[in-house]
Amino acid sequence: MLRLLLPPNLATAAPRDAIAVRVELDLSAAWPGDRPGQTPAGPPAGTVLPENLAPALAILQRLGVSAQPVSLIQLKRAQLRELVHALTGERVFFRADRPTLPLAWNGLALPGVSEHLTEPVAPPPAPVAKPKPKKKPEPEDDDLTPLTVDGSEHFLAITLPSRESMVYDAALEFLRTHRFVLDPLTRKWWLRDRHKVLNLLATHGALLRDNLHAEFTANFEKNTAHLKAAEIAAQIGEEADGYDVTLGLKAGSAPDAQIRSAVATGRGYIEADGAIYLIDAAKLTGLEAAQRALAGEVSAASAQGRHRIAKARAAEVTDLLESIAPHFSAPETWHRRSAALKNLSVLPPAPVPASFTAVLRPYQQLGVAWLWHLHGQELGGILADEMGLGKTPQALALLAAVVGRRVPSPPKRGAESAPYPPHLVVVPASLVENWRREAARFAPALRVFVHHGGARLAAGEFAGYDLVLTSYGTLARDTELFAGVPFDVILADEAQHLKNRRTQAAQALRVLHGRSRFLLTGTPLENSLDDLRSLFEFLMPGFLPKLPPGMKREERAFHDERLRVQTAPYILRRTKAIVAPELPPKIEQVIWCEPTAAQAALYQHMQEATERELFDLAAQGASEGRLHLATLTQLLRLRQICCDPRLVEQVGRGVPAPPRRGSDFAKATTDKTESAPYRNSAKLEAFRELLAESVDEGHRMLVFSQFTSLLALLREELEAEGVAYCYLDGSMTTRARQTAVDKFQDDETVPVFLISLKAGGTGLNLTGADTVVHYDPWWNPAVEAQATDRTHRIGQTKVVTSYRLICAGTVEEKVMALQDGKRALLAGVFDASDAAAAKLSLADLRALLK
Repeated sequence: MLRLLLPPNLATAAPRDAIAVRVELDLSAAWPGDRPGQTPAGPPAGTVLPENLAPALAILQRLGVSAQPVSLIQLKRAQLRELVHALTGERVFFRADRPTLPLAWNGLALPGVSEHLTEPVAPPPAPVAKPKPKKKPEPEDDDLTPLTVDGSEHFLAITLPSRESMVYDAALEFLRTHRFVLDPLTRKWWLRDRHKVLNLLATHGALLRDNLHAEFTANFEKNTAHLKAAEIAAQIGEEADGYDVTLGLKAGSAPDAQIRSAVATGRGYIEADGAIYLIDAAKLTGLEAAQRALAGEVSAASAQGRHRIAKARAAEVTDLLESIAPHFSAPETWHRRSAALKNLSVLPPAPVPASFTAVLRPYQQLGVAWLWHLHGQELGGILADEMGLGKTPQALALLAAVVGRRVPSPPKRGAESAPYPPHLVVVPASLVENWRREAARFAPALRVFVHHGGARLAAGEFAGYDLVLTSYGTLARDTELFAGVPFDVILADEAQHLKNRRTQAAQALRVLHGRSRFLLTGTPLENSLDDLRSLFEFLMPGFLPKLPPGMKREERAFHDERLRVQTAPYILRRTKAIVAPELPPKIEQVIWCEPTAAQAALYQHMQEATERELFDLAAQGASEGRLHLATLTQLLRLRQICCDPRLVEQVGRGVPAPPRRGSDFAKATTDKTESAPYRNSAKLEAFRELLAESVDEGHRMLVFSQFTSLLALLREELEAEGVAYCYLDGSMTTRARQTAVDKFQDDETVPVFLISLKAGGTGLNLTGADTVVHYDPWWNPAVEAQATDRTHRIGQTKVVTSYRLICAGTVEEKVMALQDGKRALLAGVFDASDAAAAKLSLADLRALLK
């Protein structure tokens, strides 16, 4: 599937050779092997491309168009002319301000486009001065005789223009094609048949006037004064469950049956009220396309139609009708629903309460206003901002605004339960703790309950909270409980978890009851348009028509196009490039990771073992140095467990066995810890989420860690996922390090660079990346800042986003709290080279261990 959207200002942009063209590609039909964000590799060997599109796709690839679903390129006249030639006859060109109406071809020309793509004739070089015989000057345009049309509804008499005219050949071909007869005496071309004359004026009147620049005689204008144009009329009425849209041709008082008969038989005119109404061919084509779009059926090409339209389609249908019947009548509610989604700048701000502590940037304020508008209309939407632009604060602002509008002061939980349903936020298990902390930080007035792990609510207890947080796994297990609770806003984060409609999480979400539903994802379209269908099955059930079985290729293309148009008003995506003026050059974010049950059990076991060991050493009268060394060693073990339990050598030797299936842990989680408890960690899950979104959005990532053993585990993860990467640690030679740096900088198909913090934290220039992940914290923020500045430096043209993964409730969280006050203490704890010489009190060390 291919669509090329041309700018409305083509006539002025073409002479400047600066034609902005929006390219929309269906990846499944074009480059199925390419991945978004990668340099286009073209179709893989063996791929059969559509014969009618293959030349154009090759041209687009040569022009640098990637396999992204949507690209914006700037073309010269010659380049666009080449594309037009390669796509002759294909209905793939659209005006950007009329994206649902394909441009009609006129033979080999594309009216409104082709005439603007001719190159200006360069003046000939100045001739050598020498006498030449005088030539008869070329006739000026004003001296040429134009194409002249005379006649009436019964006949046409056309005089060809001067032979020097640019339209002479086309005019002659036109007359011969339509069986005009030349009178050798008068040199006029005649058509003497009323039916043929009226059909020709209806079908090709615009071509005569606009393309062949015909002049119509005063006699013709007088004789055809009773000829009028049939207009397209649309009327919208409001019903209880939606709107009733009536769309069709209007020809005076002619009944619908007469109009249908004329269109069905190919007659280009209708006689009514003593007048003749001509049916413009281009208008009819647009009308039939609109009828198909409204009906959602390829075969629905009737000129007259009545359609029941869901409220959610108001914005889409408005665009459709404005392109063919701009003066349609509609109720006020229709305009209120559609206007805001067509022009976000008219959205009123959301009533975010003063208790909300986050300072929202202008684009975030607009995002909250968009969410608020959709919620007020009981609709849903996908907030698809690029990673790092703060989707979570925008979502929390919406939830706070909804709660803030309920009552001045929320009642206490318990017996005095709020008379309003709670909000529900569903997230991956690895992000539950992060959401809890973000809610406490930005929306402290919200009463939040984390329904996850051993903490569960009964059906009657939900109303005592403003916001319930849960994981996809918990929702899948407690589906019956959640399905019986009414919610206000239902919000699902990392919505790529719903793209497979057969998963338990996707099925559980679809049975929930809420006033409005929203999704957060940086990648709403990963593999195919079926991703969007799956998301909207949850978002707005029944909004999209069901696909008929056994579709042919043309039918599939029609339904895919309808899907793009219908869903567009309900997807809001901003990239860092778009909102760059509002952003700082570097965005820093902490991602809080809740340890898995097995990971927490191992951490607790290590804490207890450490307490016993230190107590025994102290009882035995061990020296201060020995106590310091033992304590530092155990702190190292705890930090490694936070990163990944597999880093601890003692796993399998004296470490508690994983909880069994009957335990609270088994009931509360569905992650991989049940089958392989120490082969997974909270940070690894969070890293997988970041990696998937980063790769899908075309970002490039630096990953720093102090532990080369952890980097080795990440290498295994990347290789298992088929993700290319570069690697650098202290064991490599200077030449090997530079080779790795050069490869990452020069090869944009490599999205990840794994780097040992001490080996690569300084002295490198890696501006090819725009995302940084600090897998484990360093005592001194300045060291992390230096590592981040490997990419955030002179030469960087993108906004850099830095993520810190912190294991909640562990020594890492205490490090965060102590960073500002006890740098010297933490230097001794985290800098292995200084460990032996660290002058720390046991009291300080024990504080970190507890």
